[in-house]
Amino acid sequence: MAELDPRAAPSLRPRRRASAALEYPYAAPTPDGAVVEIAPGVLWARMPLPIALDHLNVWLLRGDTGWTVVDTGMCTETTRMLWERIVAEHLGGAPIEALVCTHYHYDHTGLASWFSERFDVPVYMSLAEFLMLRGMADEMAADGPPPAELQRYLDRAGMPAERSQRLVEALRSDPYMPPPLGQFRRLRAGDELTIGRRRWQVLIGEGHSPEHVCLYCAEERLLIGGDQLLPRITSNVLVTGFEPEANPIGLFFASLDRLDRCAADTLVLPAHQSAFRGLHARTQELREHHRHQFEVLRRYVAEQGEATAFQAMRALFPHLRQASEDILALGETVAHLNALRAEGSLQRRLGAGGVWRYTPAPLREEQPEVHW
Repeated sequence: MAELDPRAAPSLRPRRRASAALEYPYAAPTPDGAVVEIAPGVLWARMPLPIALDHLNVWLLRGDTGWTVVDTGMCTETTRMLWERIVAEHLGGAPIEALVCTHYHYDHTGLASWFSERFDVPVYMSLAEFLMLRGMADEMAADGPPPAELQRYLDRAGMPAERSQRLVEALRSDPYMPPPLGQFRRLRAGDELTIGRRRWQVLIGEGHSPEHVCLYCAEERLLIGGDQLLPRITSNVLVTGFEPEANPIGLFFASLDRLDRCAADTLVLPAHQSAFRGLHARTQELREHHRHQFEVLRRYVAEQGEATAFQAMRALFPHLRQASEDILALGETVAHLNALRAEGSLQRRLGAGGVWRYTPAPLREEQPEVHW
C-alpha cells in the first residue's frame, strides 16, 4: 500500500475543498479499460485497486513502433484482464515495447513480472526501487519471527508487543504481494528516454520511496509524477526498519525544490486522482502540510515532556483502523521526529526497555540551519 487509508489518517485525508490554485482540465477515465487522450500519443487509463485508495492511474506513451507503459496496477486477475482489453481496443494494433515503473510499491509494480513475460518487454526502474521490490518480496514471504531489523525498529518505537505482532501478521497475510521481478534496466537521474517525438527526462524524487522515477517532457510541459506529486492527498513519507536514522522529510523537501524547476504551467500526470495544472502551488501546499505536522509533534512532546514514537504516532494519527496501517503511520511519525532532531528542536535518549524517548531540546545559541 503506497498511502495510508485517507479515511483513517487525518493528515492524509483528501482536502474537503479543492485548492483554488489547481486546475483539472480532463475528466478521468473509468476504471474498466477506457482511456483518455491527454495529448497525441499520450493515453490515460485507470486500474481499480481493492483498497480504500481505489484506483491507480497508468500512462501509455506512443513510440515510433509501439507503446511504453508507465506503472501496472496490482497483481489481480481483474487488472490483467483490463490490460488485455486496452491492448486489444486502444493501441491501434501496435505492441507494448517497454514498461517503466515509477517506484516499487505494489500498486505500481504488481504486474511487472507478468508484463515482462506476457509482452516480452524490458522493465525500466531505478536501482534502489528494484532492490526494495526484491527485498520486500523476500521479507514478507519469510516464515517464523519477523526480521530482526523490523522487530528492533518496532521495539525502539515503543509499540506494544501484541500490536507489533498484529502488524507483522497483517503484512505477511497481504494477498496482493506480487511475484519478484527477475531483471530490470536501470534509470538514473538525468537520463533521457526518447519515445516517439517526445524526449522524457528522468527526475528522481525521494522521501516517499528511495529513488522514485518521474518523467518530464520539457518541450510539451508534461510531468508523469507517480506518487511524488499528488493533487489532493499527501504521499506517505516514512522511515523504515531498513534505515531507521534516515531523514526522508528532508529528502522529500529537496525533491519538491527540484520539481519546482519544471515550468509553472506543466500538466502533472499523477498516480492517483486527476491530471492537474498548478505544480508550484501544490509543492507549496505539501511543504505547509509537513510544517503543520512538525508543529503538532513539537507541541505534543512539549506538553507531555517526554514521548515515545508510538505515543507520538497516536497523537498524529488518532483514527487508525487496521493493523497494516500502523507501519505507515509509525514510519511517517518517525520521519517527522528524525527531521525535528535534525533541526535541533527535539532530542532523543534510549530509556527503559530499549525504547527511544523524545524530549524538547534545550535552546542553543546556534541551531542547525534547516530549511523546511
